[in-house]
Amino acid sequence: MPGSKVYLQVERVDATTCELARTVSVADLHEALGGAAGKMAMMSPTMRPLIGGLRVAGPAVTAYCSPGDNLMMHRALFLANKGDVLVVQAPHGGAQWGDVAAFYAKGKGLAGIVVDGYIRDTNELVEMRSPVWSTLIGPNSPQKAGHGLVNAPIVCAGARVEPGDLVVADGDGVIVIPRAQAREMVDRARARMEREESARREISAGGHPWFMHGCEENYRKLQIEEIDGPWRP
Repeated sequence: MPGSKVYLQVERVDATTCELARTVSVADLHEALGGAAGKMAMMSPTMRPLIGGLRVAGPAVTAYCSPGDNLMMHRALFLANKGDVLVVQAPHGGAQWGDVAAFYAKGKGLAGIVVDGYIRDTNELVEMRSPVWSTLIGPNSPQKAGHGLVNAPIVCAGARVEPGDLVVADGDGVIVIPRAQAREMVDRARARMEREESARREISAGGHPWFMHGCEENYRKLQIEEIDGPWRP
């Protein structure tokens, strides 16, 4: 692509915010943003973790790769710092991530990898606990000779990602919080988690979500017919 650019510096979300973000869920951050903003911040549901039970958070280092090529991914990986999340837009063929790149990333201390496109060597990735999320899995071999972008804005699985934005990923998917809003949204998410913990204590004391969430009142307003007996054909 004419006009390929690689930016060597990234204005990252601060380390304290990233550390706090690792204590909150994607769901809570989604709720903290709310409405359209929450929906726009989420990557497509096709973006799934290879390994369940993981959560990562860190500043985005971005790459856009030409179809069937991963040269720009490797440049971004080379430039990434410990704690970064590598985010790659490459939906058109050629595996972007495999066991050798993951081995290097583990030694470098990357927080996670997010790929809108293919990953491969998945047995080996699982064995080394590579924290990778992707939209596709397949063995296609990429070239390493194409144009692209590094540390410029990209659109990954439907979400805009600017370099340095806060990226949080867990079993529910991947969310991208603009750097300027990151601390506020993380604080909101933590407050929401505290409210949920209070709800758990209420349930332990005998409470029921049916009443706690206002379901009883809403249900009554609908004037639903209840039949005291089993359904029969």
